[in-house]
Amino acid sequence: METVLAKNEVIEALIERAFEEDVGSGDVTTDAVVDEYCQAKAVWIAKEEGVVAGIAIARRVFEKLDPQVEWSSHVDEGEKVSKKTPLVTIKGSCRAILTAERIALNIAQRMSGIATTTRQYVEAIGELDAKVLDTRKTVPGLRLLDKQAVAAGGGTNHRMGLFDLAMVKDNHIVAAGSIEGAVQRVRANSPSVRVEVETTSLDDVGKAVAVGADIIMLDNMSTAKMKEAVELIDGKVETEASGNITLDTIYEVAQTGVDFISVGALTHSVTAFDISQQLQEIYK
Repeated sequence: METVLAKNEVIEALIERAFEEDVGSGDVTTDAVVDEYCQAKAVWIAKEEGVVAGIAIARRVFEKLDPQVEWSSHVDEGEKVSKKTPLVTIKGSCRAILTAERIALNIAQRMSGIATTTRQYVEAIGELDAKVLDTRKTVPGLRLLDKQAVAAGGGTNHRMGLFDLAMVKDNHIVAAGSIEGAVQRVRANSPSVRVEVETTSLDDVGKAVAVGADIIMLDNMSTAKMKEAVELIDGKVETEASGNITLDTIYEVAQTGVDFISVGALTHSVTAFDISQQLQEIYK
């Protein structure tokens, strides 16, 4: 329950900041043109094929301005839709519908873009067992939404931040002097935290297994070397492939037998999913 509350608070704070940034002291156009008591109906239409995400959060944007807004969602979170599919119908204050439009669309379009890309990577793996992971390559402040979008697209969330998984990377190994030294220090300082070790060679892999890593990252390895590493690990710990994975290469990587494949492009190079808001009726 505490985690859910914290997430809600993060989202509410994000929406509040968005209103401060976009609306500020008021929507000078809408407030001048639209009567205060005007009511309206609007519909969201998908302008391309893809996977929808962020609809429930977008609703909360409209509710900030019109708590009585009527919201009818025609699709589920994570549903794949075709072009011209009606996504939601909104009824309420015309001013609220127009003022909240861009903030709500920005959220849903970004999240749906991430979900759509994630689904493409998941489908590219096909029948193989590897899971698609996200990364920390997100816009500061938007990580929770980005990771929710990855989940909606069928991906798996990696660590939320630096606090919930120890990731021993190359610079940590340099600082500690060795893989063994770095892992041992993490274990001594945070014994309950799982430890992942980044490796770039079979020698590194052997050291990570010996020191008791929970997850071994196979970073920027060729698929041939990755397959050797998976065979060397022999199911003793979980494995993650990482490093410039694309739609063209992910199936071959999955064939090596790794458990997870992390893809930074899910969130660091987002192409927004195109959604339009159309006013259909005005009630004065």
